[in-house]
Amino acid sequence: MRRYLRVFRISAAGIFTVGALFLVLSCAGPKTKTSPVTRVDNVVDTLHGVEIADPYRWLEDQNSPETRAWLARQNAYMRSVIDPLPGRDKLVRQLGELYRVDDISRPDERNGRYFFTKRAAGQDLAVIYVRNGLKGEDRPLVDPHKLAADHSISVGIEDISDDGNVLAYHLRKGGQDETRIKLINIARGEQLPDSLPWADYFNIALTRDLSGFYYAKFTPERPEVYYHKMGTPVTDDKLVFGEGYSAENIITCQISENGRWLLLQVYFGSSGEKSEVYFKDLNGNGPILPLTKGLKAKFYPYDAGDWVYLKTDWNAPNWRILRADLKKPAQSNWQEIIPESDVSLDEFSVVGGRLIAGYLVDVSSTVKVFEADGTYLRDVALPAIGTASDFRGHWDKNEAFFSFESFHLPKTIYRYNVADDSREVWAKKNVPVNTENLVVEQLWYYSYDSTRVPMFVVHDKDLKLTGDNPTLMYGYGGFNQSMTPYFSTWAALWAEYGGVYVITNLRGGGEFGKKWHEAAMFEKKQNTFDDFYAGAEYLIRQGYTSPKKLACMGGSNGGLLVGAALTQRPDLFRAVLCSYPLLDMVRYDKFMVARFWISEYGSADNPGQFEYLYKYSPYHNVKPGTKYPAVMFVSGDGDTRVAPLHARKMTALLQAATGSDNPILLHYDVNAGHSGGTPVTKKIENYADELIFLMWQLGLTPK
Repeated sequence: MRRYLRVFRISAAGIFTVGALFLVLSCAGPKTKTSPVTRVDNVVDTLHGVEIADPYRWLEDQNSPETRAWLARQNAYMRSVIDPLPGRDKLVRQLGELYRVDDISRPDERNGRYFFTKRAAGQDLAVIYVRNGLKGEDRPLVDPHKLAADHSISVGIEDISDDGNVLAYHLRKGGQDETRIKLINIARGEQLPDSLPWADYFNIALTRDLSGFYYAKFTPERPEVYYHKMGTPVTDDKLVFGEGYSAENIITCQISENGRWLLLQVYFGSSGEKSEVYFKDLNGNGPILPLTKGLKAKFYPYDAGDWVYLKTDWNAPNWRILRADLKKPAQSNWQEIIPESDVSLDEFSVVGGRLIAGYLVDVSSTVKVFEADGTYLRDVALPAIGTASDFRGHWDKNEAFFSFESFHLPKTIYRYNVADDSREVWAKKNVPVNTENLVVEQLWYYSYDSTRVPMFVVHDKDLKLTGDNPTLMYGYGGFNQSMTPYFSTWAALWAEYGGVYVITNLRGGGEFGKKWHEAAMFEKKQNTFDDFYAGAEYLIRQGYTSPKKLACMGGSNGGLLVGAALTQRPDLFRAVLCSYPLLDMVRYDKFMVARFWISEYGSADNPGQFEYLYKYSPYHNVKPGTKYPAVMFVSGDGDTRVAPLHARKMTALLQAATGSDNPILLHYDVNAGHSGGTPVTKKIENYADELIFLMWQLGLTPK
């Protein structure tokens, strides 16, 4: 066993027998504030010859009266710990000042009309607006504040007709992935009779002549694409694609801007090693034909008239751009337009007959413009080191919009002209934070296997490194997602209070292309965790902090990260904020949409994959009597992506097992979920609870 990895495991052959485990859990002593007692079940599974205890299996039933009563006790316990903490009310006021500012999304233009969402400073939710022309007045189209008294229903744009006359939008309850699709006539402001019932939709694509629309949805059996003809019942909708695929697949659909082509993309899980692209000629209702089927690589299509540009990692770990003619789609006719470079191609879009390519250079954005044939034109000037993203526009128009932000620069949306390289501000988020005092450093350190890993460190310019500075580490490390510089209200506030805020760029992300991602998939997932611990130890060696002043936080896949951190390295962190986490890695793929993630983690159904999943699964590596850090788990009924049962079961197990007086809390919201939509008022209250917990543990006080 390597010196830096302290993993505690419970199995039939381990330190504790299953029977002894139940005895320890049943007889755990009281804590400083007594946590609720949770019933222990004698549930034992045998998988691949290994006995696996699951004493809180009953908490998987979210709707049982016993689970609901348990949640009520947990929330009451959490409130009894958090509410008396000094400074929470002040923190609520400060967060209110920071979050109650105008917030406008990047617009989508159709026929001279600009569609976007905007949440005014005094509002809880974003409203869908339309603006006639660049300088026209903003007219609200859909106001979600009128849909639910508690503001638990939010709205978002799905698609807009080419003539700008019809908007497809969704309704979302809490943070659930399931939505309802509705259509509205822009000129009259009237709802159209065509709509889709509540379901998990991947996306919607309106036909150019508005005779109907295509939509892709998730079902427990497989993803499916349907065609809906306007004015007909949904029950008459025709299945056009999806047969032969399974619940591990994802399918999206889009219609080319010229209205001729239907493009379909098939993903083999969220991190599958390949994806497929299909197309259909809508002129004459042609058959659905494969474009990239059979190649062991990922392809992302971008339509440009009768051409399709393909962003791909096919023989290019850092990605490259190919071009296919849909009228002559054979692979032998494809052209390489932008070859692979020595840095990762992160963003790509087609605008004004040109190509916009965004690269990551040491985890910061560099944006280049090319002619349609790949001839380099220029770099786009950016305000600072940061993140430029979400370039959007039309193939036949020079106007594009993109957003830019950095740790010291709140998100700004720019209108960019690809023909003359001019730029103007469309909207800016005016957060009342003095960012002039912020210092941002990019530090590099070596992980345990000598891999060089970067991190961003944010703090006040007058900070004195004492070796005891309250430090908050954030990490993700998965699904090819890159943690590039972004404006964080938490980071700015934490630094203002005298703390150090850290963003780690762990393996498993996409910061350095395909190889960086694959270096922490499947049996290599431990590399993500090791990178995180090595980063924490580097901060300690460099005099930033110490274990008693170090906290970590992460959500979703990042929740798995910090769940592993608290079980593998409880000595390294004082406090852990673990949000919407994956924690039971033996059973995770049995719930909701988690089969999408088998392509990232593997499945315990596979004997070889079971071995490493069980080895690091946080729920199965809690050792009774260990002095665990203070922990706050965050989840809620509205999370229909990562099952909230992970947080429920882990809370119960850790409360019973910990040998320290540090609190183990569950912050559980019946309306909160993975996909956003939480009203600002509720966000502020939730963030205040989470921040005051961390500040309390690390000795920070709101100023």
